[in-house]
Amino acid sequence: MDSEKKIIIYQVMTRLFGNSNSHCVRNGSLAENGCGKMADFDLKALNAIRSLGATHIWYTGIIEHATQTDYRRYNIRPDHPAIVKGKAGSPYAIKDYYDVDPDLARDVPGRMREFESLVARTHEAGLKAIIDFVPNHVARQYQSDQQPEGIAQLGANDDSNLAFSPGNNFYYIPGEELHGHFDMKAGAPDYYRECPAKATGNDRFDAHPNIDDWYETVKLNYGVDYLGGHACHFDPIPDTWHKMLHILLFWASKGIDGFRCDMAEMVPVEFWQWAIAQVKTQYPGLIFIAEVYNPALYHDYINRGGFDYLYDKVGLYDTLRDIVCGRQPAAAISHTWQRLGGIEKHMLNFLENHDEQRIASDFFAADPWKAIPALIVSACMNTNPMMVYFGQELGERGMDEEGFSGRDGCTTRFDYWSVGTIRRWRNKGTFDGVQLSDSQRRLQAVYRNILTLCNSEAAIARGQFFDLMYANIGGWRFNEQKCFTFLRKWENELLLVAVNFGSSPADVAINIPPHAFNFLQMPTKEHYAAIDLLSGHSENICLLPHRATDLLLPAYGGKILKIVL
Repeated sequence: MDSEKKIIIYQVMTRLFGNSNSHCVRNGSLAENGCGKMADFDLKALNAIRSLGATHIWYTGIIEHATQTDYRRYNIRPDHPAIVKGKAGSPYAIKDYYDVDPDLARDVPGRMREFESLVARTHEAGLKAIIDFVPNHVARQYQSDQQPEGIAQLGANDDSNLAFSPGNNFYYIPGEELHGHFDMKAGAPDYYRECPAKATGNDRFDAHPNIDDWYETVKLNYGVDYLGGHACHFDPIPDTWHKMLHILLFWASKGIDGFRCDMAEMVPVEFWQWAIAQVKTQYPGLIFIAEVYNPALYHDYINRGGFDYLYDKVGLYDTLRDIVCGRQPAAAISHTWQRLGGIEKHMLNFLENHDEQRIASDFFAADPWKAIPALIVSACMNTNPMMVYFGQELGERGMDEEGFSGRDGCTTRFDYWSVGTIRRWRNKGTFDGVQLSDSQRRLQAVYRNILTLCNSEAAIARGQFFDLMYANIGGWRFNEQKCFTFLRKWENELLLVAVNFGSSPADVAINIPPHAFNFLQMPTKEHYAAIDLLSGHSENICLLPHRATDLLLPAYGGKILKIVL
């Protein structure tokens, strides 16, 4: 990856992207609702995604996971429906770490070849490919039928009479059968049986998980004795570590460009320190992105663990969501990035992903346009990566009641379904936008403009950042409740960025303090010709330390004013 390029990730739920069925039924089966395929990501589709400004595509749900679809004719063991969430199943209940999900293949026996072709096409389109690595837990009936010779099944050599052993791959509740507080039959002829019960993926070390637990998964053992005071047994290296490293190297050998590591903070940082270093020795360009929600762990997972990037969820995402919804002032953005303590460039910014509610849903902003200021901030405030979730750029509402997931404002992770905005954008593979509404086309154009600016403008891709808020809070014509402003600079190019989260236009006077001129080595001048990169309009502005810069900001919008010094 060009080190001077800003990473823009387009996350897509692989099985939903290409599904053109406009008449899906609630809780529908694969036969009823259909399923998108890897082949739907042809060069036309990939070029359309790249045209949005994407540099990477995260194919969510590639590795085989538990499902209620019967693939026995392909020698794939069925899963008991009681421990599968939804008809399609969760992409994070991995059933075989060495296999591709059969739902995604046109030719099921050739599914790995189809994945390898997908990676090759992705590269041909000028994009990089990211897939999930799910290290903390697996499906309850995990069994690999594709693992290489010489690799033992997970749990094959475990002593299930022990709740914990450094040599075990799983944690057990000896002598107890699983009795979950959920439907243990789920329409099957017999109840699901598991004895002894295994600990559940979200750290339930008992035999009675409930409907709110990750009951479809079991926790993997990395040598931490959770019931024994969290004692760590890392010498000798636990068997699970060796197995997981082999899996990482297996997928890296397929030519992918990165891993998004699910719930990385639930796996000890010592494992990541050991494994990532070895993977990068063989594949130095590979990036590792960690789903970590505890800020106290951020520095450790970057500096010791070796991760390139971490989710900025409890920081920037939560702050921007609160601002969009009127619960925090815009000035809170400054406190958010300052709390990172110098690791801002290692944070992955986003406003949507598969776990979060859609911006346009009734549970968030109910209107995708209200988040445009947040998009400008997320994408343009630093050199770190930015991610969008497929359909976000079209105002997808996520308000369908697909099945297991319910009407929750999220696009389903568990059901066979078709995403309306994506289906209309695809328009049978033409990507001509004819079926989109005027508002959807305009919104997509705004996203395309902002995301492509991230790499067409060197000041955003690799320039310096200067937060102007400290000089404007309490200003006589600056509302820090609704407005945020900062500078980006590269060589002789300066960007003055200002956004307005308010529902009315904002006439603001922005103070640029003397320190900004010294820090960024900017010459003062009363009249500069500037162009707003968002609208294309020209205007004259002053850049003086003793005189405010006057701007009129649109409602739910902003300006990125480019000045050549």
